[in-house]
Formats: sequence, C-alpha cells, structure tokens
Amino acid sequence: MSHQPPGVQPAHTPLSADDPHEIGGYRLHARLGAGGMGVVYLAHTPGGRPIALKAVRDEYAADPEFRRRFADEVASAQSIHGLFTAQVVDSGVDAPTPWLATAYVPGPSLQQVVERHGPLPERTVLLLVAGIAEALQAIHWAGVVHRDLKPANVLIAEDGPRVIDFGIARAADATGLTGTGLRIGTAAYMAPEQAMGLTVTPATDVFALGALASYVAGGVLPFGGGPESATLYRVVHEEPDLSMVPADLYDLLGRCLAKHPGDRPAPGELIDAVRAHPAVGAHLEFTDGWLPRGVVREIAAHGEPLGRGSYGTGQHLGPAQFHAQPTRAAVPATPTAVARPSSDSGDRTVPAPRRARQGRRRRFVVVLTAMVLLALGGTAYYVLEHRKGTERDAAGGSRTPSPRPSTPSPSSSPSEPGYVPDYSDAELTAPDPDYEFDLMAGKVVPAETADWYLEVADGEFVLPDDSDAFVAAGYVLSPADCVRGIETEPVTELPYDELADERPFCVRSPDGKSVVIVRLIEAVPGEGPVTVVISRHHEGG
Repeated sequence: MSHQPPGVQPAHTPLSADDPHEIGGYRLHARLGAGGMGVVYLAHTPGGRPIALKAVRDEYAADPEFRRRFADEVASAQSIHGLFTAQVVDSGVDAPTPWLATAYVPGPSLQQVVERHGPLPERTVLLLVAGIAEALQAIHWAGVVHRDLKPANVLIAEDGPRVIDFGIARAADATGLTGTGLRIGTAAYMAPEQAMGLTVTPATDVFALGALASYVAGGVLPFGGGPESATLYRVVHEEPDLSMVPADLYDLLGRCLAKHPGDRPAPGELIDAVRAHPAVGAHLEFTDGWLPRGVVREIAAHGEPLGRGSYGTGQHLGPAQFHAQPTRAAVPATPTAVARPSSDSGDRTVPAPRRARQGRRRRFVVVLTAMVLLALGGTAYYVLEHRKGTERDAAGGSRTPSPRPSTPSPSSSPSEPGYVPDYSDAELTAPDPDYEFDLMAGKVVPAETADWYLEVADGEFVLPDDSDAFVAAGYVLSPADCVRGIETEPVTELPYDELADERPFCVRSPDGKSVVIVRLIEAVPGEGPVTVVISRHHEGG
C-alpha cells in the first residue's frame, strides 16, 4: 500500500461505465484527466510499461480539418526525442476515436509543486529553465512550436523536468470547434504576438518560459490575473511585474519577456546563461539537492505503486489540460491534496466529514430539545421556531435548474464596480472528504484547516455555519448578483445534483466583505474526487 505525504494528489480515478477498457490494443486502467479536447487514460503496453493515452472527443473526431492537423502534429511530435520531453510512443490518427500515447512520468506538475510548496529556490528555478530550454530545443528542431508552455504542462521527475503536450493543441486551431470557447494557449503565458493573433515562432515559447519561470520563482504571475482580456492587454502593452523574483534572476527572465521576439534569447543561450550563473556554479546537473526536500518526498510518493496495474499518481494531463484551458490565468489549474493513507491491512474506517457530523449532531440536539420543550408544555414555542425554520428553508430551498443558454456567459464580472478580483478561475480538485476548499486562499487543504471553507461531503457541499450561499437561476453570476441573491434567496444546502452542468453558486465570507463564485465541474459518486472552478472577489475600489 502507498502512504502518501500531504500534498500528493491522486491523479487518476477509476474507469466509469462509459469509458472503454481498451484503445489501440492498450489496456486502460484509470482516468488521468479530461478536458476540452479529450480524455486521458492511464494504460499499459503489452509488456507492462505505463503510458498516458489521450483519446480525442467525438466532436473533434468528426471534424476532417482537425483530423488532418492532428495527424500532422502527431507526426511531428513523434520525431521529438529530447530527454526533457515526454516521448510519443504510439498513435491512432486514423482510428474512429483518434488517440495519442506518450511515456508516463510519475510525478506532479510544476503547477502543483508551486501551489503546494510555494516559490522554488533560485538554483532550482535556474535548473528548470535549463532543462525546459533543452526540451524546447528538441521541440523546435522538429519544426514544432509548443504554443502552450505553462507550469501545468511541465512534469517534475527526480532527474529533471519533462515538457508535455508540445504542438498537439495546435491541431484544434483554425477549426470551427475553436469557436466554442476553447483557446489555443493560456493568457498568462502568451507572448504578445500570440495574443495578437500573429505568427508564432520558437521565440513565442521562450516568452512563455520566462513567464513560467517568473511564476515559479516569485509565486506571482508577471502579467497578473483577472479577466483574460485584461491579462492579454498587459501582455501586449505593459512591462512584466518581476518584483517578487530574486534579483539575480531579474535580468535573465526580463530578456525572455521582451515584447519583440527578436530580442529574446534562444534556448541555447538560456542554457549557457544558466551554466554561467553563480548559483549553479558550472555544475548544471539534476543531482541530489536540486529540489526542496518536500518536493522530493512528493515525487517519491508519486512513484510508488498504488495497486495492481497502477504506477503511482504521476500525470500527464490534469482536468482540462488535454487542450489549452480557457482563461486559467489568474491562478492556473491547481488540483491539490492527497489520497487518504490506508491501513496495512487494506481496511479503513472513514469518518464522516467534519461539518456534516456537526450538522447531524446539531439536528439531534434540536430534536432532543423539542422533545424536552414539548414535555414541559412548551408546544407553542417549538411550533413557532419550527415555522421560522420552515420559512427559512423555503426561502433558500432548491430550485429547478433553468435551461442552459447556447452560448454560456462568463461566471462573473470581476471588474464590476464595488468588487475587486483576488483570484479568478482557479481549478481545484479535492480527492475525498478528508480535504476541503480553502475559499480565502483558493487552494485545497486538509479538512479542519481553513477558516473559510467549502467542505466536500457525500453528494453535497457543506458550508461554514457563519457563511451564506446563493445558487444562480441561470448560468451568469456576478459578485453583486451574489450579494443580492444571498439577501433575498439564501440557501443552506448545496447538493451536487442541483449544481450539474457547471451551474454557478456563490458563498459569502463571514465578515461579508468577500464572495466566491463556484462552478462544479465534476463530482465522482460516493467519496470520489470533486473538481470545481472558483473566483474570489472582495469589496473595494
């Protein structure tokens, strides 16, 4: 059995009844993720080696232009043999459901590492820059431009980074399907020329590497978060904010983030600059000590087998990573948290979620109190209080979901007067009820850790006693709408089945100064993983 330390996310979930059990002759064992472009499975070769197999969605498979581009991009990707890339091992471009298989890397994404462990040390960042730059060399030599280099597309292994998803997302570009809201690239890491729809070149990936390294070194996106349009404007017209980046990295990363492609260094120049940097001392090697100890422990846990036919919890694509995520910019995709340790015998008794237990205890106390009051002749008092509670439940009760509009609007309007965005569209996954969503920080944390939280229970979210919630009647919800809804139609129960199809709801903080807007993306039945996208806003300018 695997005993995983805090921070390790189980990256796979069991196959559902709708999932195939074999694709292209490969046995499928679990889901690694799903997104706009397809579903990613953990599979094994006939000889038992694990692979990440990506199956394209039906709507893409039915598009002839996509199929043509997909075949071209896969052919190019198969010629990439860099040691810092996840090797393409097989594909089925002509299959009824096109698919692509790559080497499986048992390790967390760089995005997950930063979210769980914070900004990384200067030497670690430099080594990552060199390793990713070498991966870009291999990608560019094959005539491919990555186009969506970001922390979520870099996996961390003991011997260095692995770049994934190089060039594949381009297959969806210029097809009719990109009009459904999918975007090639991620705003926070786009180069100016890419943001303006101009020709992308290898220098485009160097810009993304600069943005990635700035985030990893300082924990802050160099062009900020918020709405995608605002981020893209800053990418094109404003200088990056490198105030949180160590001074010794400022010049190197600033050059990568130059507005004009010709002013950016080539990947080979970046490798030479890292080798010459005093923090590296000419020893550009991924040896012991290149990563913080906490990250090393997490990688070791990722490499442990979790059961028959399963190789650790490493992943190639988390939710929505097979295709570039739409505006996961302010806080890029951050699935976090860990699987519960199991006993050596394999049996475990899982306690009920913290607040759910408290809720049941409170209901018992209410019933017991009512019985005592009735016994003492307090019938009128109890009936009055029961009527008040019924009226409150009626005011905040469930409503029949409205039909979803054909073109969904954004979940919120962060720039709305009176509210300031703190983070936007943070995609989070809690693996089980032992973890909860920290609404203030926009992270997943162990249960009973956060002060303002959204608890994951069996079939529903559980709110703090001092927080209010509101479920939108449609699919558009702004901070002001949230406050008005809480004042007029508050709810105390948030069952998953009433929040299907990403219907938004919001939660107000106990002090009334902040609100979060939440969309439920996926909830595995029972006590399985729950994925949400959340944005937080506070009262201000």
